[in-house]
Amino acid sequence: MNLKINYLTKYLNSSSKNSAFFLKNSTKVSELSKIVGDKSLAASLDKLKKNENFTKKKTITSINQNVDKKLIIIWLNKNLSSNEIEKLGAKFFDFLKVNSIEEVTVFGPSLNDENKNYKIEEFIHGMELKSYSFEIYKSSREKSEKFKINIFQNNIDKKLKFKLDAILEGTKFSRDLVSEPGNVLTPDEYVKRLIKLNKYGLKITVYNEKKMRKLGMNALLGVGKGSVCGSYLVTLEWKGIKNNSKPLAFVGKGVCFDTGGISLKPARFMEDMTYDMAGSAVVVGLMKNFALRKAKVNAIGVVGLVENMPGGNAQRPGDIVKSYSGKTIEILNTDAEGRLVLADALSFTEKKFKPRFMIDLATLTGAMVVALGTEYAGLFSNDDKLSTQIFDAGEKVDEKVWRLPLHKNYDKLMNSKNADMQNINYSGGAGSITAAQFLQRFIINKTSWAHLDIAGMAFSKMAGNLNPVGATGFGVRLLNKFVEENYE
Repeated sequence: MNLKINYLTKYLNSSSKNSAFFLKNSTKVSELSKIVGDKSLAASLDKLKKNENFTKKKTITSINQNVDKKLIIIWLNKNLSSNEIEKLGAKFFDFLKVNSIEEVTVFGPSLNDENKNYKIEEFIHGMELKSYSFEIYKSSREKSEKFKINIFQNNIDKKLKFKLDAILEGTKFSRDLVSEPGNVLTPDEYVKRLIKLNKYGLKITVYNEKKMRKLGMNALLGVGKGSVCGSYLVTLEWKGIKNNSKPLAFVGKGVCFDTGGISLKPARFMEDMTYDMAGSAVVVGLMKNFALRKAKVNAIGVVGLVENMPGGNAQRPGDIVKSYSGKTIEILNTDAEGRLVLADALSFTEKKFKPRFMIDLATLTGAMVVALGTEYAGLFSNDDKLSTQIFDAGEKVDEKVWRLPLHKNYDKLMNSKNADMQNINYSGGAGSITAAQFLQRFIINKTSWAHLDIAGMAFSKMAGNLNPVGATGFGVRLLNKFVEENYE
């Protein structure tokens, strides 16, 4: 991150280099004079805030105090939701970046005094989310500029800041994992990083290939057969309450690099397949967030970690494998591999932990991008209430989902003449739906379940409201809000 936040306890006078504060229609000249320390400038600002062109067309602008100093105005002409305040913070950071303003003092009193819905902590959170950068492989002279933000605020809400900091760390950790190249974040290295999370109070359990073979996880193991790296299933347990209530379960696809295997992908854009483990990264970031903020909930994270390579021992089209559930799968396409990883992970999670519900996340199908682009993740579920809760949480944090159907007529498209099912449907279209139907077959005991296909959301080639270009961490904030509002 190239952003440093300092919290101040007293006003800086007008000699501070650059300053920013919030204007509303109700902001008084006397208040401006106190903040700015210059009556004539305060009068000019008062005139500016009445300028219709400014209030209607610009949210953030600046005026020069002199050659070296800028005064930045952030206009608040309406009540804003928490998410809108976060977006305003992100927009403010973009403004600083575009105008090469590397240090600024932000005066927060006007933000909170008259409307308690405005939270400076959320404004800062938006800046921090937007300012994320992954630059560890750049030489020092190539790294982007650093920004120093001084925050003057009389009363920082420590409880809110504590929670937002945990969400930020979880999102950053998810983005970091997705941003790593495939030659660095192999399944073996991924496991090492997960083990280190035990210092936050998470219980980490690693199932290596020997243990998985003994358990019968042949669907997951088949995906990694062509790789020199190991394959793993890792569980992360957070016990935030002392009772023995059923845990909430989150399951993630962790294909650290996906060549497509023997069903090799086209060369163009194959480098993007470093993010085919984004579903697992969301689960890991979410679990880290729970631990950091001491969430009052019992939760389980389960991630299947593999590398899909076309080696001499690789799985072939036409192979038949027996999954952990006992159901057999005919492999028609080795590039439909994420669902094989999730099949064993879901059945294992349901049997071992008997969770209240399971939510899986995966960059599962290119068809999802065709259907919903980069605005919505696909949502599939066997539970209307669970779906509504996820949808509502997504709307509140601007990580949106859209529910698609499940139906027996789609399900039968996954039937195989040689096994219980096949891993891809070639005849009836509906690629994302039939993939979800495949996963549903591994919910053996009818546990409430939702599947989030985040293929279009995990990595952004155009910056979003709260993320730069690159890994987004989509899902961490969504599922945190979902849990916070419904299960804590």
